[in-house]
Amino acid sequence: MIYFILRRTFQSVLTVFGVVTFTFFLVRLAGDPAALLLPVEASDEDIARLRAALGLDQSWIVQYWKFLANAVSGDFGVSLRQRTPALDLVLERLPATLELALTSFALGMLLAFGIGLAMRLSTSARLRTAILWLALARQAIPVFSFGLILILIFSVWLRWLPSLGRGSLAHLVLPSLTLATYELALYLRLFNASLNAEQSQDYVRTAYSKGQSRTKVIVAHMLPNALLPLITVAGINLGLLLGGTVVTETVFSWPGVGRLVVQSVSQRDYPVIVAGVFIISLTFVLVNLIVDIIYAYLDPRVRLS
Repeated sequence: MIYFILRRTFQSVLTVFGVVTFTFFLVRLAGDPAALLLPVEASDEDIARLRAALGLDQSWIVQYWKFLANAVSGDFGVSLRQRTPALDLVLERLPATLELALTSFALGMLLAFGIGLAMRLSTSARLRTAILWLALARQAIPVFSFGLILILIFSVWLRWLPSLGRGSLAHLVLPSLTLATYELALYLRLFNASLNAEQSQDYVRTAYSKGQSRTKVIVAHMLPNALLPLITVAGINLGLLLGGTVVTETVFSWPGVGRLVVQSVSQRDYPVIVAGVFIISLTFVLVNLIVDIIYAYLDPRVRLS
């Protein structure tokens, strides 16, 4: 088990390093930020002086080695726009992203668990089919479109909920509902397939032969085993939620890391972009590492493979 954890940790470190390195060089293909920081009437000499002051006149390799030397100590540079440490700006936005992602994840799992269990306990095949079709129809709608539909209905027409910003609990309802329902079809199909696979197992037939009720067999015997595949997928989706709320944060003007990165891309604020990608990728691999360890603990075949 210790070797498994060390191996997965090493792979996670390499993943974060690769993502940050790729982002560092990729953002420099977007253009020179010095031209955006100065007025339109600025001369070429003014732009050249600013590039030299920011260290952008050096080769990319030199900039990269300086970046690595500073990043080891947590220094990702200073925001070109706000003249504030880039990592501090990202960490200020991180609680908002965590709040949205974790709430959406918990709501999505709760909906999937409740609806999936109700589908299994129900004897109506039409009801199960209708629920799956509704979930698939929701998944077919892009996140930004569904978010705009919710804003139109609950904020514009009914005026029940706020549509923009972060503040009270009411501000969290629409964006979390947008994210929570997107993966609902995946959860339900996986949950249903896992229960179908468990239903043909010998221990289920043994439980029925002992006279146990259908509800008890499903809840007490089938459910714990059927949840194992869901753990891995849920962990991956949690990592994706933590790093992939960019669209939702933009639609609802949610002040999270994703929205900060989007704004920084348009401003070519290199340090903030790299710091934001670092935090997002670090969060993603940490979540997946924890999920892998939990899964390996529950299923020894994983750590032995």
